[in-house]
Amino acid sequence: MARQKHRDSLIWGIILIVLGGIFLLEQFHIDVWDEVWRFWPVILIVWGANKLYLGLKERSERSETPARDKDHEI
Repeated sequence: MARQKHRDSLIWGIILIVLGGIFLLEQFHIDVWDEVWRFWPVILIVWGANKLYLGLKERSERSETPARDKDHEI
């Protein structure tokens, strides 16, 4: 659970840095919003692929860890 919170805060940090960079470029009259709006579906694709990868990875880790046998605990 702590790992997920760390990952979420890392993702939000990256998002804020990218948005800040875009706004900074706008201040220098470098128009990047056209490119951002043209490729916004890529953000959804990457986000979905990341969710799929993490879900499959978690499922794989759960199936590899042996279940504890409660009847034979020491």
